[in-house]
Amino acid sequence: MTTIAKDTAVKFNYTLTDDEGTVIDQSPEGQPLAYLHGHQNIIPGLEQQLEGKSAGEKLKAVVEPADAYGERQDQAVQRVPRENFQGVDDIQPGMQFQSEAGGQVMLVTVTDVNDQEVTVDANHPLAGKRLTFDVEIQEVRAATEDELNHGHVHGVGGVEH
Repeated sequence: MTTIAKDTAVKFNYTLTDDEGTVIDQSPEGQPLAYLHGHQNIIPGLEQQLEGKSAGEKLKAVVEPADAYGERQDQAVQRVPRENFQGVDDIQPGMQFQSEAGGQVMLVTVTDVNDQEVTVDANHPLAGKRLTFDVEIQEVRAATEDELNHGHVHGVGGVEH
C-alpha cells in the first residue's frame, strides 16, 4: 500500500474548523482535494501531519498559525487615502482588492472606511488562527512524470490544463 511521501499524488476530503468549531471550509461532496505531496501545494502543518498516512485513513490535524497562514502582522494593516480607490464609488468593509507594494501583488481586505481614508488588511484572513482539519484520505499514488514536472496533480480534483 502506498503511503503519503514526497512525490505522491494525494486526494482527501476535509472539513476545516476554527477553535470555536465554526466550519471555515470543506471539500465539496464527492470532490476530494488533490495535491502533490512535498511541493508546497498545501499549508506546511497539514502536509507534515499527512506524511506516512494511507488511503482510507482518517485523522484530525490541528495546525498552529506558524505552520498555516502565519501570525497576524500589525504592520499589514494600513490606512490609505480614499482617492487611491478611484473609480470605486461604494467601498464597504469586507471588500477585497489587489494591491501592489514593492513589486509584490497581494490581496487586501477593507476593514474600515470613512470620507478620507480606507483601512486595509493584507494579512491572510486565517492568519493567527489555529486550524483543525478533519481529513479522510481517499487515494494515494505515485505522481506521474508530467505531474512532477508541473508541480501539481492533474485530472479530477487537480489542475486542468
